[in-house]
Amino acid sequence: MTGPLSAILGFGLFGVFCLAFTEKILPIPPSHVLLLFLGMTAAPDAFTLAILLAVTTFASFAGCLVWYGVGRRIGFDRADRLIERVGRYVFLRSATYRKLGQAYRRNHVRVSLLAQFIPTVRNYLPIAAGALCLPALPFAIATLLGATIWNAGFLVTGYLLHGSGQDSFTVGLRIIVIVVALETAFMLALRYGPACRRRVRLMLG
Repeated sequence: MTGPLSAILGFGLFGVFCLAFTEKILPIPPSHVLLLFLGMTAAPDAFTLAILLAVTTFASFAGCLVWYGVGRRIGFDRADRLIERVGRYVFLRSATYRKLGQAYRRNHVRVSLLAQFIPTVRNYLPIAAGALCLPALPFAIATLLGATIWNAGFLVTGYLLHGSGQDSFTVGLRIIVIVVALETAFMLALRYGPACRRRVRLMLG
């Protein structure tokens, strides 16, 4: 994998943009792998790291806008059928997509923000936002903020690990733990959050 990535990075920041944008359309390689790799190999200093953050965040944001536009174009029913057909190929269950779509109706800003921390979901949930015709500006702001935090976390991690002498297995294991923890926390909040809030309201009277 590093061979093709290194070749694309030979095009400089344009190559970085293309990698980050393409990952948003089709998550191969996954964003956390790509960002960690960039942080470890393409950021010799903090200034370059900041530039990489800006470029990758803008590319991720642009990819989200593409999917938002697709969803707005095809409508909710066709978007739902699209996810049902292709979701299994990108590890996105249609049930998860529908549940998040329902959450979008209740609080689209919060879901747009939190969705950026969930692998695969962060790629394709903008389709639901567009299909539901959610306001573009709040969606864009929340998505941009979430993408910035997500990208910064993995880029900085890769930058700090550069030259640390840790082997790739250790790094990969840590990334898997982080990603699984984020995904689990989000899905638990999505499933049990409304019920917990109702109980708190009842307890408080």
